[in-house]
Amino acid sequence: MSASAMLYLKLIGSVVFWGGTWIAGRILAGDMTPYSAAFLRFFFATIFMFFITCRVTGKKPNCRKKDILPLVFLGLTGVFMYNILFFSGLKTVAAGRAALIIAATPSFIALGSALIFKEKFNFWKTAGLILALIGVSTIIGHGNPISILIEGASFGDLCIIGCVLSWAAYSLAAKPVVKQMHPIETVFWSCLFGSIMLLIPALFNGLVAEIFTASFIDYSCIIYLALLGTSLGFSWYFEAIQEIGPSKTGIFINLVPVTAVALGAIMLGEPVDLFLVTGGAMTIFGVWLTNRS
Repeated sequence: MSASAMLYLKLIGSVVFWGGTWIAGRILAGDMTPYSAAFLRFFFATIFMFFITCRVTGKKPNCRKKDILPLVFLGLTGVFMYNILFFSGLKTVAAGRAALIIAATPSFIALGSALIFKEKFNFWKTAGLILALIGVSTIIGHGNPISILIEGASFGDLCIIGCVLSWAAYSLAAKPVVKQMHPIETVFWSCLFGSIMLLIPALFNGLVAEIFTASFIDYSCIIYLALLGTSLGFSWYFEAIQEIGPSKTGIFINLVPVTAVALGAIMLGEPVDLFLVTGGAMTIFGVWLTNRS
């Protein structure tokens, strides 16, 4: 097999891994508290990321004093906040539905880049953001976006929307950091600082007891999230960015919610109705419009 074919297989693998995180997260959310599930995921992810960082960069992870505060913020937004909201939302929200809501994240990152970094936000980007918002509203409102204004969104849906905002904040804060540090190393420090933040609330919410009562399936999901969904997923994705560039690589991100919906239907028996498909298509197309060259 050629190196190019292997690269694309790894890229598709990372997308499938990320789609599968919603299935593993949905299973864990029914068995453990969000704090324990999030901490255990990133405790193991930090260990895996340490070895992957050493292999990719050829040295042990290291950060300067001036990098600590930005890296702590990345751990706060991308690990601590995102994963508590992730597992809290998945207690009541179907995996495929949640993944399609999250699909709007790139549009919010583009908006944040325009506001913070003064990047251009033209007509097509605006149209894409509006279309993505309508798509998400269609998913949450079960085909009637206006119902959100009347009935409001559920707690689970609000948690998933919180994931969108926290990951957008993480991505925007990471932009200046990765100019000074290897992206893989940035992920390692995010995992480490996020794990430290998750430890105390996890201990106060029954972590020790859940470590002993968790089932084999629960630990399988934790290892999946830590090794495949975090460590290998990110390392293969960044490898693709380095080889074929961010534009070509980014196209594959649109397959994540599609994979999550398919796996949710096959593995969890989640229904896939017309409103879910329509709203998801609008969201993904809106994201494409927002981020097209």
